[in-house]
Amino acid sequence: MSDGPAPPADHRIVLSAIPPEARARLSTRRNAPGVARLLAHGGAVGLLGWAIAARVPGWPLLMLPQGVLLAFLFTLEHECTHTTPFRSRRLNEVVGHVTGALGMLPFLWFRHFHLAHHRHTNLPGLDPELDSPKPDALRAWLWHVSGLPLWYGNLALVIRLARGRERPAYLPARARPRAEAEARGLLILYTLVALSLIWTPLPFWIWLLPSVLGQPLLRIYLLAEHGDCPRTANMLENTRTTFTTALVRLIAWNMPYHIEHHAMPAAPFHALPALHGHMRRALRTTAPGYAAFTRAYLARRRP
Repeated sequence: MSDGPAPPADHRIVLSAIPPEARARLSTRRNAPGVARLLAHGGAVGLLGWAIAARVPGWPLLMLPQGVLLAFLFTLEHECTHTTPFRSRRLNEVVGHVTGALGMLPFLWFRHFHLAHHRHTNLPGLDPELDSPKPDALRAWLWHVSGLPLWYGNLALVIRLARGRERPAYLPARARPRAEAEARGLLILYTLVALSLIWTPLPFWIWLLPSVLGQPLLRIYLLAEHGDCPRTANMLENTRTTFTTALVRLIAWNMPYHIEHHAMPAAPFHALPALHGHMRRALRTTAPGYAAFTRAYLARRRP
């Protein structure tokens, strides 16, 4: 005797059950939602930066929220690789380059890295995200979450690209010249910022130190996307949707709906809540929040 219908076999079956007109709406790119969200996110960064620079009372306490907002611009850069936040392709490109520069993650390189991740999600030997193993013990988790390996790794990546020595399989030869030129531009930018510290500490207080302080929260967030998910091609299993607060979804550009994003990468961030409504009964790998995910993740680790 059956307890009910079996869950869908994979994400393609779930998507095929969505009426065609609804799928078309879900994949429609629009400028207005992205511009509004960008103004809110960027405006908050600018306001906090001004308050830190003006040394308002309690200004050191503002560096953590500033850092969190800066770190989570990564989720916008990520969306720009899909050209989904805005209908304007030009706007997607500009915003992708700016957010990549702020996070020391070259946009053109990251686009190819990330699209390879989507093609081969969580498949060993194919998904480039698996080239950096997830932490398997508490000490390794603490080191990972500190964000320090990220800064070293990203700087090394920029230097390799600038020297023409970054040639992974997912970066096609036709894309290398532009990616390498972008890296050289970033090195010039970072050198100028470093030199500017001789006469003004502002970049340190409003960008560099906050970015270091905010990165651990992004590391915890990103571990939940695929950490400990099954190594399978089924997007309902190899990716995790994390149920969280409206504030986290706001600053993360709705990317906690991560199964939904992987199942339908063409859906802009503003369509993901509606896509979740179509898919929620089929989700297999979920977490009831980032604290709950982290507790469960560490419980499965060696001391």
